[in-house]
Amino acid sequence: MKHTSRLFLLSMLVVLALALAACPSSAPTAAPATGDGAAAPVAADAALVGISMPTKSSARWISDGNSMVEAFQKLGYRTELQFAEDDIPNQLAQIENMITKGAKVLVIASIDGSTLSDTLQKAHDEGVLVLAYDRLITNTPNVDYYATFDNFQVGVLQGTQIIDALGLKDGKGPFNIELFGGSPDDTNAFYFYDGAMSVLQPFIDSGMLVVGSGQTGMDKVSTLRWDGATAQARMDNLLSAFYTDKRVDAVLSPYDGISRGVLSSLKGVGYGTGDLPMPVVTGQDAEIASIKSMIAGEQRFTVFKDTRQLAAQAAAMVDAALKGQEVPVNDTTTYDNTVKVVPSYLLAPISVDASNYEAILVDSGYYTADQLK
Repeated sequence: MKHTSRLFLLSMLVVLALALAACPSSAPTAAPATGDGAAAPVAADAALVGISMPTKSSARWISDGNSMVEAFQKLGYRTELQFAEDDIPNQLAQIENMITKGAKVLVIASIDGSTLSDTLQKAHDEGVLVLAYDRLITNTPNVDYYATFDNFQVGVLQGTQIIDALGLKDGKGPFNIELFGGSPDDTNAFYFYDGAMSVLQPFIDSGMLVVGSGQTGMDKVSTLRWDGATAQARMDNLLSAFYTDKRVDAVLSPYDGISRGVLSSLKGVGYGTGDLPMPVVTGQDAEIASIKSMIAGEQRFTVFKDTRQLAAQAAAMVDAALKGQEVPVNDTTTYDNTVKVVPSYLLAPISVDASNYEAILVDSGYYTADQLK
Protein backbone atom coordinates (compact mmCIF):
# COMPACT_ATOMS: atom_id res chain seq x y z
CA MET A 1 0.00 0.00 0.00
CA LYS A 2 2.79 2.40 0.90
CA HIS A 3 4.61 1.64 -2.38
CA THR A 4 1.38 2.14 -4.36
CA SER A 5 0.73 5.47 -2.59
CA ARG A 6 4.21 6.71 -3.39
CA LEU A 7 3.76 5.82 -7.06
CA PHE A 8 0.40 7.57 -7.15
CA LEU A 9 1.83 10.68 -5.51
CA LEU A 10 4.80 10.75 -7.86
CA SER A 11 2.58 10.42 -10.93
CA MET A 12 0.35 13.27 -9.72
CA LEU A 13 3.35 15.55 -9.22
CA VAL A 14 4.56 14.81 -12.76
CA VAL A 15 1.11 15.61 -14.21
CA LEU A 16 0.95 18.84 -12.22
CA ALA A 17 4.40 19.93 -13.35
CA LEU A 18 3.53 19.28 -16.99
CA ALA A 19 0.30 21.22 -16.65
CA LEU A 20 2.07 24.22 -15.14
CA ALA A 21 4.70 24.17 -17.87
CA ALA A 22 2.02 24.21 -20.56
CA CYS A 23 0.19 27.23 -19.09
CA PRO A 24 1.27 30.69 -20.30
CA SER A 25 2.40 33.09 -17.60
CA SER A 26 -0.05 35.88 -16.75
CA ALA A 27 2.64 38.10 -15.20
CA PRO A 28 3.42 41.34 -17.09
CA THR A 29 6.80 41.83 -18.70
CA ALA A 30 9.10 43.59 -16.28
CA ALA A 31 10.32 47.07 -17.14
CA PRO A 32 12.61 49.63 -15.56
CA ALA A 33 11.15 51.77 -12.83
CA THR A 34 10.67 55.49 -13.21
CA GLY A 35 12.39 57.94 -10.92
CA ASP A 36 9.45 57.60 -8.54
CA GLY A 37 9.73 53.82 -8.49
CA ALA A 38 6.64 53.09 -10.63
CA ALA A 39 7.19 50.24 -13.06
CA ALA A 40 6.39 50.90 -16.69
CA PRO A 41 4.00 48.20 -18.01
CA VAL A 42 5.61 47.87 -21.43
CA ALA A 43 7.77 45.34 -23.24
CA ALA A 44 11.29 44.90 -21.91
CA ASP A 45 12.78 45.42 -25.37
CA ALA A 46 10.92 48.71 -26.00
CA ALA A 47 13.01 51.83 -26.60
CA LEU A 48 14.05 53.63 -23.44
CA VAL A 49 13.15 57.31 -23.03
CA GLY A 50 15.17 59.19 -20.41
CA ILE A 51 13.23 62.08 -18.85
CA SER A 52 15.27 64.65 -16.95
CA MET A 53 13.34 67.22 -14.88
CA PRO A 54 15.03 70.06 -12.99
CA THR A 55 13.47 69.74 -9.54
CA LYS A 56 10.66 68.43 -7.37
CA SER A 57 10.47 71.72 -5.47
CA SER A 58 7.88 72.97 -7.98
CA ALA A 59 4.66 70.98 -8.31
CA ARG A 60 4.52 71.66 -12.03
CA TRP A 61 7.71 69.69 -12.73
CA ILE A 62 6.34 66.69 -10.85
CA SER A 63 3.20 66.96 -12.96
CA ASP A 64 5.25 67.29 -16.16
CA GLY A 65 7.36 64.26 -15.33
CA ASN A 66 4.44 62.03 -14.42
CA SER A 67 2.45 63.16 -17.46
CA MET A 68 5.34 62.30 -19.75
CA VAL A 69 5.82 58.87 -18.21
CA GLU A 70 2.15 58.18 -18.86
CA ALA A 71 2.22 59.59 -22.41
CA PHE A 72 5.32 57.66 -23.48
CA GLN A 73 4.19 54.42 -21.91
CA LYS A 74 0.87 54.64 -23.73
CA LEU A 75 2.91 54.73 -26.95
CA GLY A 76 4.84 51.61 -25.88
CA TYR A 77 8.09 53.14 -24.64
CA ARG A 78 10.00 52.39 -21.47
CA THR A 79 10.78 55.42 -19.33
CA GLU A 80 13.22 56.55 -16.70
CA LEU A 81 12.27 59.73 -14.87
CA GLN A 82 14.82 61.64 -12.81
CA PHE A 83 14.68 64.94 -10.89
CA ALA A 84 17.96 66.82 -10.41
CA GLU A 85 16.85 69.07 -7.52
CA ASP A 86 18.25 72.18 -9.21
CA ASP A 87 21.79 70.78 -9.00
CA ILE A 88 23.55 71.08 -12.37
CA PRO A 89 26.22 68.38 -11.77
CA ASN A 90 23.44 66.07 -10.60
CA GLN A 91 21.45 66.62 -13.78
CA LEU A 92 24.54 66.02 -15.92
CA ALA A 93 25.28 62.78 -14.06
CA GLN A 94 21.68 61.60 -14.38
CA ILE A 95 21.63 62.27 -18.13
CA GLU A 96 24.97 60.53 -18.68
CA ASN A 97 23.67 57.54 -16.75
CA MET A 98 20.61 57.41 -19.01
CA ILE A 99 22.92 57.39 -22.05
CA THR A 100 24.95 54.56 -20.50
CA LYS A 101 21.74 52.57 -19.94
CA GLY A 102 21.01 52.78 -23.65
CA ALA A 103 18.36 55.49 -23.81
CA LYS A 104 17.28 56.14 -27.40
CA VAL A 105 15.71 59.47 -26.46
CA LEU A 106 16.44 62.18 -23.93
CA VAL A 107 13.70 64.62 -22.94
CA ILE A 108 15.33 67.36 -20.91
CA ALA A 109 13.96 70.29 -18.96
CA SER A 110 17.31 71.83 -18.15
CA ILE A 111 18.37 73.64 -15.00
CA ASP A 112 20.81 75.71 -17.04
CA GLY A 113 20.46 75.08 -20.76
CA SER A 114 23.99 76.30 -21.49
CA THR A 115 25.72 73.56 -19.44
CA LEU A 116 24.79 70.46 -21.43
CA SER A 117 27.02 70.76 -24.51
CA ASP A 118 29.57 68.07 -23.62
CA THR A 119 26.98 65.62 -22.35
CA LEU A 120 24.80 66.07 -25.42
CA GLN A 121 27.82 65.49 -27.66
CA LYS A 122 28.08 62.07 -26.01
CA ALA A 123 24.38 61.55 -26.67
CA HIS A 124 24.83 62.55 -30.32
CA ASP A 125 27.76 60.15 -30.71
CA GLU A 126 25.47 57.35 -29.44
CA GLY A 127 22.70 58.31 -31.85
CA VAL A 128 20.36 59.56 -29.11
CA LEU A 129 17.45 61.83 -30.06
CA VAL A 130 17.27 64.95 -27.86
CA LEU A 131 14.13 66.97 -27.19
CA ALA A 132 14.35 70.14 -25.10
CA TYR A 133 11.28 70.31 -22.88
CA ASP A 134 9.86 73.74 -21.99
CA ARG A 135 13.36 75.21 -21.51
CA LEU A 136 15.58 75.74 -24.52
CA ILE A 137 18.96 74.00 -24.52
CA THR A 138 21.63 76.39 -25.83
CA ASN A 139 25.16 76.43 -27.19
CA THR A 140 24.95 73.03 -28.89
CA PRO A 141 23.87 71.65 -32.26
CA ASN A 142 22.85 68.41 -30.57
CA VAL A 143 19.27 69.26 -29.71
CA ASP A 144 16.78 68.02 -32.27
CA TYR A 145 13.43 69.50 -31.21
CA TYR A 146 11.85 71.79 -28.65
CA ALA A 147 8.40 71.43 -27.09
CA THR A 148 7.15 74.41 -25.11
CA PHE A 149 4.46 77.00 -24.67
CA ASP A 150 4.42 80.35 -26.41
CA ASN A 151 6.67 81.95 -23.83
CA PHE A 152 6.53 85.47 -25.25
CA GLN A 153 2.73 85.22 -25.12
CA VAL A 154 2.94 84.20 -21.45
CA GLY A 155 4.54 87.57 -20.77
CA VAL A 156 2.01 89.37 -22.94
CA LEU A 157 -0.77 87.80 -20.87
CA GLN A 158 0.88 88.88 -17.62
CA GLY A 159 1.39 92.45 -18.80
CA THR A 160 -2.17 92.61 -20.09
CA GLN A 161 -3.50 91.30 -16.77
CA ILE A 162 -1.90 94.30 -15.03
CA ILE A 163 -3.12 96.81 -17.62
CA ASP A 164 -6.69 95.56 -17.46
CA ALA A 165 -6.82 95.26 -13.67
CA LEU A 166 -5.55 98.82 -13.17
CA GLY A 167 -7.78 100.27 -15.90
CA LEU A 168 -4.86 101.86 -17.71
CA LYS A 169 -6.61 101.76 -21.07
CA ASP A 170 -9.42 103.76 -19.49
CA GLY A 171 -7.00 106.52 -18.57
CA LYS A 172 -6.59 105.61 -14.90
CA GLY A 173 -3.28 106.21 -13.18
CA PRO A 174 -0.52 106.85 -12.52
CA PHE A 175 0.26 103.64 -10.61
CA ASN A 176 3.42 102.32 -9.00
CA ILE A 177 4.76 99.00 -10.24
CA GLU A 178 7.74 96.76 -9.50
CA LEU A 179 9.13 94.20 -11.91
CA PHE A 180 10.40 90.70 -11.21
CA GLY A 181 12.01 88.39 -13.74
CA GLY A 182 12.80 84.70 -13.75
CA SER A 183 16.12 82.94 -13.49
CA PRO A 184 18.81 84.43 -15.77
CA ASP A 185 20.08 80.96 -16.70
CA ASP A 186 16.69 80.03 -18.17
CA THR A 187 16.02 81.39 -21.65
CA ASN A 188 12.28 81.34 -20.97
CA ALA A 189 12.73 84.08 -18.37
CA PHE A 190 13.76 86.52 -21.08
CA TYR A 191 10.79 85.67 -23.29
CA PHE A 192 8.42 86.14 -20.35
CA TYR A 193 9.97 89.49 -19.46
CA ASP A 194 10.12 90.76 -23.04
CA GLY A 195 6.53 89.72 -23.65
CA ALA A 196 5.32 91.57 -20.57
CA MET A 197 7.34 94.67 -21.33
CA SER A 198 6.02 94.77 -24.88
CA VAL A 199 2.67 95.82 -23.42
CA LEU A 200 3.81 97.56 -20.20
CA GLN A 201 6.56 99.74 -21.66
CA PRO A 202 4.25 102.21 -23.46
CA PHE A 203 2.52 102.96 -20.14
CA ILE A 204 5.89 103.32 -18.39
CA ASP A 205 7.02 105.70 -21.13
CA SER A 206 3.85 107.76 -20.75
CA GLY A 207 4.21 107.97 -16.96
CA MET A 208 0.99 106.08 -16.25
CA LEU A 209 3.08 103.27 -14.76
CA VAL A 210 5.97 104.27 -12.52
CA VAL A 211 8.68 101.82 -11.51
CA GLY A 212 9.32 103.25 -8.07
CA SER A 213 12.72 101.64 -7.66
CA GLY A 214 13.81 102.47 -11.19
CA GLN A 215 14.91 98.84 -11.55
CA THR A 216 14.17 97.53 -15.03
CA GLY A 217 15.86 95.02 -17.31
CA MET A 218 16.64 91.38 -16.60
CA ASP A 219 20.10 92.29 -15.31
CA LYS A 220 18.40 94.05 -12.37
CA VAL A 221 15.12 92.18 -11.82
CA SER A 222 15.99 88.51 -12.39
CA THR A 223 15.47 85.89 -9.65
CA LEU A 224 18.05 83.11 -9.64
CA ARG A 225 16.53 79.61 -9.77
CA TRP A 226 13.05 81.16 -9.62
CA ASP A 227 13.44 81.11 -5.84
CA GLY A 228 10.58 82.51 -3.76
CA ALA A 229 12.78 83.33 -0.78
CA THR A 230 15.10 85.34 -3.02
CA ALA A 231 12.11 87.22 -4.39
CA GLN A 232 10.81 87.89 -0.89
CA ALA A 233 14.16 89.32 0.22
CA ARG A 234 14.29 91.61 -2.82
CA MET A 235 10.71 92.79 -2.24
CA ASP A 236 11.57 93.51 1.40
CA ASN A 237 14.42 95.71 0.22
CA LEU A 238 12.28 97.50 -2.34
CA LEU A 239 9.57 98.27 0.20
CA SER A 240 11.97 99.63 2.79
CA ALA A 241 13.98 101.67 0.30
CA PHE A 242 11.30 103.11 -1.97
CA TYR A 243 7.82 102.69 -0.48
CA THR A 244 7.85 104.14 3.03
CA ASP A 245 5.61 107.00 1.91
CA LYS A 246 3.75 105.49 -1.06
CA ARG A 247 2.20 102.21 -2.00
CA VAL A 248 2.85 99.51 -4.59
CA ASP A 249 -0.08 99.08 -6.97
CA ALA A 250 1.18 96.19 -9.10
CA VAL A 251 3.97 93.61 -9.22
CA LEU A 252 4.95 91.81 -12.39
CA SER A 253 5.86 88.29 -11.32
CA PRO A 254 6.64 85.62 -13.91
CA TYR A 255 6.07 82.54 -11.71
CA ASP A 256 3.80 81.53 -8.82
CA GLY A 257 6.67 80.65 -6.49
CA ILE A 258 8.11 84.15 -6.93
CA SER A 259 4.61 85.59 -6.48
CA ARG A 260 4.19 83.88 -3.13
CA GLY A 261 7.52 85.28 -1.96
CA VAL A 262 6.46 88.76 -3.04
CA LEU A 263 3.10 88.38 -1.31
CA SER A 264 4.75 87.29 1.94
CA SER A 265 6.81 90.45 1.88
CA LEU A 266 3.79 92.63 1.15
CA LYS A 267 1.70 91.04 3.88
CA GLY A 268 4.58 91.52 6.29
CA VAL A 269 4.18 95.30 6.07
CA GLY A 270 0.40 95.32 6.14
CA TYR A 271 -0.76 95.02 2.54
CA GLY A 272 -4.13 93.33 2.28
CA THR A 273 -5.39 94.82 5.54
CA GLY A 274 -7.24 98.01 6.40
CA ASP A 275 -6.92 100.73 3.79
CA LEU A 276 -3.82 99.19 2.17
CA PRO A 277 -5.16 96.91 -0.59
CA MET A 278 -3.09 94.10 -2.01
CA PRO A 279 -1.36 95.09 -5.26
CA VAL A 280 -2.15 93.35 -8.52
CA VAL A 281 0.31 90.44 -8.51
CA THR A 282 0.69 88.14 -11.52
CA GLY A 283 2.12 84.62 -11.70
CA GLN A 284 2.50 81.49 -13.78
CA ASP A 285 1.92 77.73 -13.58
CA ALA A 286 -1.37 77.72 -11.64
CA GLU A 287 0.17 76.00 -8.63
CA ILE A 288 -2.27 74.87 -5.96
CA ALA A 289 -0.89 77.21 -3.30
CA SER A 290 -1.29 80.17 -5.66
CA ILE A 291 -4.82 79.23 -6.69
CA LYS A 292 -5.71 79.12 -3.00
CA SER A 293 -4.06 82.53 -2.62
CA MET A 294 -6.15 83.78 -5.53
CA ILE A 295 -9.34 82.46 -3.95
CA ALA A 296 -8.32 84.26 -0.73
CA GLY A 297 -8.02 87.55 -2.63
CA GLU A 298 -4.22 87.81 -2.55
CA GLN A 299 -2.52 86.81 -5.80
CA ARG A 300 -4.67 88.28 -8.56
CA PHE A 301 -3.66 86.28 -11.64
CA THR A 302 -1.68 83.34 -12.90
CA VAL A 303 -1.00 81.83 -16.33
CA PHE A 304 -1.94 78.21 -16.82
CA LYS A 305 0.13 75.93 -19.02
CA ASP A 306 -1.49 72.52 -19.30
CA THR A 307 1.41 70.16 -18.76
CA ARG A 308 -0.73 67.21 -19.84
CA GLN A 309 -0.91 68.70 -23.33
CA LEU A 310 2.79 69.53 -23.40
CA ALA A 311 3.76 66.01 -22.32
CA ALA A 312 1.50 64.50 -24.98
CA GLN A 313 2.98 66.82 -27.60
CA ALA A 314 6.53 65.90 -26.62
CA ALA A 315 5.69 62.19 -26.85
CA ALA A 316 4.04 62.66 -30.24
CA MET A 317 7.12 64.48 -31.58
CA VAL A 318 9.50 61.80 -30.34
CA ASP A 319 7.30 58.98 -31.66
CA ALA A 320 7.14 60.55 -35.11
CA ALA A 321 10.90 61.15 -35.20
CA LEU A 322 11.74 57.57 -34.21
CA LYS A 323 9.34 56.21 -36.81
CA GLY A 324 10.82 58.37 -39.56
CA GLN A 325 7.60 60.34 -39.92
CA GLU A 326 7.14 64.10 -40.24
CA VAL A 327 7.62 65.62 -36.80
CA PRO A 328 4.85 68.06 -35.85
CA VAL A 329 6.33 71.55 -35.36
CA ASN A 330 4.74 74.99 -35.73
CA ASP A 331 7.72 77.31 -35.25
CA THR A 332 11.00 77.17 -37.15
CA THR A 333 12.21 80.74 -36.65
CA THR A 334 11.96 81.83 -33.00
CA TYR A 335 14.20 79.64 -30.88
CA ASP A 336 17.83 80.27 -31.82
CA ASN A 337 20.06 78.50 -29.29
CA THR A 338 23.17 80.40 -30.56
CA VAL A 339 24.20 77.45 -32.75
CA LYS A 340 20.97 76.60 -34.58
CA VAL A 341 17.30 77.45 -34.74
CA VAL A 342 15.62 74.53 -33.01
CA PRO A 343 12.38 73.29 -34.65
CA SER A 344 9.69 73.84 -32.05
CA TYR A 345 6.08 73.26 -31.16
CA LEU A 346 4.43 76.04 -29.16
CA LEU A 347 1.25 75.53 -27.15
CA ALA A 348 -1.05 78.36 -26.07
CA PRO A 349 -1.03 79.58 -22.42
CA ILE A 350 -4.25 80.61 -20.65
CA SER A 351 -4.94 83.57 -18.32
CA VAL A 352 -6.49 82.48 -15.01
CA ASP A 353 -8.12 84.48 -12.24
CA ALA A 354 -10.77 83.99 -9.57
CA SER A 355 -13.55 84.19 -12.13
CA ASN A 356 -12.46 81.29 -14.34
CA TYR A 357 -10.17 78.98 -12.37
CA GLU A 358 -12.91 76.42 -11.75
CA ALA A 359 -13.80 76.08 -15.43
CA ILE A 360 -10.18 75.89 -16.55
CA LEU A 361 -8.58 73.86 -13.77
CA VAL A 362 -11.30 71.85 -12.06
CA ASP A 363 -13.74 71.13 -14.86
CA SER A 364 -10.84 69.99 -17.06
CA GLY A 365 -9.72 67.52 -14.40
CA TYR A 366 -6.34 69.16 -13.84
CA TYR A 367 -7.20 69.61 -10.17
CA THR A 368 -10.06 68.38 -8.02
CA ALA A 369 -12.22 70.83 -6.09
CA ASP A 370 -10.94 69.27 -2.83
CA GLN A 371 -7.34 70.09 -3.73
CA LEU A 372 -8.19 73.78 -3.85
CA LYS A 373 -10.03 73.95 -0.52
